[in-house]
This record gives sequence, C-alpha cells and structure tokens, in this order.
Amino acid sequence: MSSHEPVPLFSAQFDLNSQEFSLSGILRPLSPVDIADTTALLEKSINQVRGVFYINVKRLIHMNAMAYNALARLLVNASRTRRDIRFVVVTSSVVGWATRTFRHLHAIEPKIAVEAYDSAFYPGQTFVEDQSFIPILRTQTKMTWRHEREILPRHGMRAGIAMADICCGIGDFAVLAHKEFKPARIVALDHSMASLEYARKVAADFDIRDIEYTYGDASQMLLEDNQFDLVTCRHSLQIFNRPDLLLKELYRICKPGGRVYITNEKNSHCLGEPRAASIQWTYNEVATLFAHFDMDVEMGPKSRRLLLDAGFEAIEMENFMVSNLDGDPQDFADVITAWENVYAGEMSVRRGDTPEFIKRFRQGFQDHIFAALHPKGYAGWPIWAASGRKPL
Repeated sequence: MSSHEPVPLFSAQFDLNSQEFSLSGILRPLSPVDIADTTALLEKSINQVRGVFYINVKRLIHMNAMAYNALARLLVNASRTRRDIRFVVVTSSVVGWATRTFRHLHAIEPKIAVEAYDSAFYPGQTFVEDQSFIPILRTQTKMTWRHEREILPRHGMRAGIAMADICCGIGDFAVLAHKEFKPARIVALDHSMASLEYARKVAADFDIRDIEYTYGDASQMLLEDNQFDLVTCRHSLQIFNRPDLLLKELYRICKPGGRVYITNEKNSHCLGEPRAASIQWTYNEVATLFAHFDMDVEMGPKSRRLLLDAGFEAIEMENFMVSNLDGDPQDFADVITAWENVYAGEMSVRRGDTPEFIKRFRQGFQDHIFAALHPKGYAGWPIWAASGRKPL
C-alpha cells in the first residue's frame, strides 16, 4: 500500500445466506481477550449452518500467531465435532501468505480445504499472460487512444484528480493518461505479475515515477473506500465471470460525486468489406467461444444497464469504431492476427472444436485482415465507452 492509504481496520462479518465468514484488514491481538469477539462470532456462525462453511480471508492483510492459533484451534475442533460441515478457507494469491499459512490446517484436518479464489474468477487470464501478446496489447491501446483521448474529459478526466486504473494490464493507458491529462495521483492495479513488471519497466523508460503500480485482485481490492475522483476499467468487465462484483468494488473506491469509466466490446459487430459474410460468421462465433469460457464479449451495449444496476447515476455512454483508417492499416491487421492465434488457436482447441470448424473460423480472421489491407477495404472493431457518477 502507498503512503496515501491509512492502515485498514479489522472487521469480521458473517453472511448466513452464503454461509460465509469473512475476515479483512489487520488482525493483531495482544491477548486472547482482544480476539474473543471474533472467535465468538465464528463459533456462533458455525452453529447456524450445515453443509459447506466458507472462511473468506481474501482481504485479510496480516494476522499474527496469536490470532492464527485461536482461529485454527476453533476450526479444527469444529471440523472434528461437526461431521455435517465441510470447511473451505478461501484465499487469494494477492495475499500469498494466507494460502501458505492456512494450508497447514488441511494437513492437520483434511476436512478443512483451502481454495485460491483467483484462478476461477479470472477465466481469461491465461490467454493473455504470454509475453508475446504484450506488443499487441500496446497496439490495441494505441488504436483506441486516438478516440479515448477525445472522449475522456466527458467522463470525468481532468488535471489534478486522483485516478485509479483497475485491471491496468501492461500499464500503457495509465502512462498515456499521465502524459495527456496530468492527474495528481494514479494508482494502476492488475492481477498479472508479468503485466505489472512490464508496466513498471515502461514507466521507468519514460522517467515516470509517480504511477503507483499495484498487484491486486480487482474483486477484493486492498484500497480504502472513497479515494478516487475517476476510476477506469477498460476491456475488463467482459472477461470476468462476475462483472457485478467488480463494479461493486469500483463503486466502493470511487469518491461520492466521482465517476467510474468502463469500456467493453460487442465482438459480433466487428465488420469488414470485402468478404463481409465470412468476417461476420467468424465474429459471431467469437462471441459464442468466449461465452463457453464464462466471458461476455457482447457486453458493450449492456454497459448502461450494468452501471445503473450498480448504483451509479448520470450515465454517459457512447461508442466508437476503431478501424484500419486509424493510422497504419498494418497495426489493425497485426491485432487481428493476434486474435486469430489466441481465439482460433488456444481457445478453440481447448474447447475441443473440430479441425474443420477451426479452419473456417481462421478464414474469417484472415478475411478481416484482407479487408484491412485492401486499398479500397474497410475493417472495423466497435467499442462502447460509458461512465456513471457515484451519488453524493
């Protein structure tokens, strides 16, 4: 955490509907009396349930030995006396010590399982973790920035603000925003260590020292409430299987009166001419492919509803078309080539598609490239941008 953030307080809560006992913040009791209320609540919670009982420590930043021993003793005893309950400790790789520490409980009592939440929540992460994908991500940002730099002021971007870029990826959007708009503070958070390592290198190469790159789980951020005037989350809600949870967190860290800005796509509306029919067929199949992996690349037009459902007001929404006419057509072609390699390669193969399907699937991407490079051709990729204001 940066020096801007106060030390998080500790809290313990129980949700009977989900049978989940949650610990967050810093737990450092100096005596058994200091943790008595927490253990009493845990014991009371256990007595109210049957089946699976979840102990959520995804946002538990630190816990001393006294706290761990008290909780471990209670859980082990309960697992041995309550045969009708299975205990699951839910951790996060963002707080790595928790997974290592609580796994000792499983060795003592096999009925206590430990599950790392992140891998299930980020179904699309592995498809873009490869270092070879980084140049394409930079090209995509270069192409979208031509449009976004014009529209961002309508969504709350201005000089001197505190800004957070959540799911920042390789950090190039944060760098561009820093250069163009000069926010007073930028926090850039992502779940990929490889992406953040690259982001820090790019910032250093440009001698930018005041972007706070942070490793974190976007659904359980270790950031305080009501911190930022503008929170951005670009091309990310669509690749999470619970976008409502992300929006809840974006809402939480946004200041009252501040705005949350999101961008999403509708892949079935990608288009090109000539060879329009082949291109259309392939991008319809892209949407179906992503849905198989619990991702929604048709989310763009749904953005207004998602923001309203999350509690935002004064929604601003617009869309723009990234095309082969935005700068060098080869940039557009390179992006489509990368999509073909990932979608018709790894993803389609993992789904178990037939060679015949994959051949036709690839042809649509190749026809899109043909349209992009054709001297009389047109190729487009539509994006929806939307923002909402957090009520005062």
